[in-house]
Amino acid sequence: MSKKNSLSRRKKQYEFDLQREKEEKEKRQKKFQMKKTKMKIDGSGKKKKGSGGFQVGKKKVKTKLTALAKAKAAQAMEVE
Repeated sequence: MSKKNSLSRRKKQYEFDLQREKEEKEKRQKKFQMKKTKMKIDGSGKKKKGSGGFQVGKKKVKTKLTALAKAKAAQAMEVE
């Protein structure tokens, strides 16, 4: 009997192929699952673009006061 036709060799090769296909399937499934969870995380925490101000020409105008500006405004509001 030739090596190619040996029943034990064919059986081992078949089992090896099955195992490899199973591993590939699991790998694809994990990759898909990771993508799915990443999309959920990224989608939920997105900010709206331009929420911090508006754009005039090429400059962005801020509508929120910085901490320094808030402090200066509070100091100016104090009555002496």
